[in-house]
Amino acid sequence: MIDLRLIRDDPETVRASQRARRESESVVDDLLRADEERRAAVQRFEALRAEQKQLSKQMPKATGAERDDLLRRTKELSTEVKAAEAATGEADAALRRAQYAIPNVVEEGAPPGGEDDFVVLREVRPTGEAPLGSADNPADFPIRDHLDLGERFGAIDVERGAKVSGSRFYYLTGVGALLQLGLLQLAMAQAVENGIIPAIPPVLVKPETMEGTGFLGAHASEVYRLEADDLFLVGTSEVPLAGLHSGEILPLTAPIRYAGWSSCFRREAGSYGKDVRGILRVHQFDKVEMFSYCRPEEAHAEHLRLLAWEEEMLAKVEVPYRVIDVAAGDLGTSAARKYDCEAWVPSQGRYREVTSSSNCTTFQARRLNIRYRDENGKTQTAATLNGTLATTRWLIPILENHQQPDGSVRVPKALQPYLGGRDVLEPSR
Repeated sequence: MIDLRLIRDDPETVRASQRARRESESVVDDLLRADEERRAAVQRFEALRAEQKQLSKQMPKATGAERDDLLRRTKELSTEVKAAEAATGEADAALRRAQYAIPNVVEEGAPPGGEDDFVVLREVRPTGEAPLGSADNPADFPIRDHLDLGERFGAIDVERGAKVSGSRFYYLTGVGALLQLGLLQLAMAQAVENGIIPAIPPVLVKPETMEGTGFLGAHASEVYRLEADDLFLVGTSEVPLAGLHSGEILPLTAPIRYAGWSSCFRREAGSYGKDVRGILRVHQFDKVEMFSYCRPEEAHAEHLRLLAWEEEMLAKVEVPYRVIDVAAGDLGTSAARKYDCEAWVPSQGRYREVTSSSNCTTFQARRLNIRYRDENGKTQTAATLNGTLATTRWLIPILENHQQPDGSVRVPKALQPYLGGRDVLEPSR
């Protein structure tokens, strides 16, 4: 949630952020009003309590009519104090709702607009040549998509996945399983080399953890809930990694970074009929996710550092990609700025998202009460950031960009050790 001091001192900045997101500015006025009403309720409660304490001091010395008046007023005050206390609790709840209704304030420099208003920062071609199947490099052989290739190698089985679990589920078998395991191990090894703490977090979390990271607002329909246990299945290990230090004061002399390896679950609500072929939009996948805690003044530089590590991984798997600065209207609730890396998918003739890195500033940490001590020993709210280091979806551009005219697929050098040294995958059928 946003800082109340910001809304009091500079509401226009929050209004400008809402305009950039193409969202209502009225929520700013709602929060200002809720803040005023809550402060008025607290003042009234405190004034009544002060009067109550004062009367209790006078009572032992009072006699006769004065004592009767004090007793009558004390009884009245008891009722008024209880009502004021209840009003304060209601005002607190209303303030919390109003505060939770406002997404993070967009970072200066993020492009305004909606989903299609992103800015391309750069395109990267590992071989120096135009991507396979692009206008500048049309293929001289039929391009197969990742599912066709995966089925030929016995690597991807969506038919049996659907038989066992329903649509948007799949099996990775043989070299498919090895490719994913190798990719995630490669990502984790890179994380460790850069001093990032490896973690395997829980994938079921309490409501307060899911809410604290901002996933029970606009994206609540995407989340699986186990009602009998009041737990949620995470769609990213960002959630349990954010909750890891909730309610704590951290020694942030330098950023604290984790790389979480987990299975992830998404309902994909509202995406019926979109990208149903293969493993692009699925209900379950595996991912290595980076998560960082740092001081707010370090967050911008830390964001660029996470992005650089994502690009380092993409370079290792040798696929063409581009980096985009996501427009404000396409940011999640918690993000102030987001960079996506999109890999080229030859069968679709377009770039598709494979990594996402968000600077959440103090938004999540304020909800989860994650703090640090500044140079004066005063507690301050930390900043949090996240970024994808590898995920199941990467198999799509890896298979498609490295396919050969004879139907085989070249294995990127960095992944060869995880496939028994094989440099080429040959069709098994």
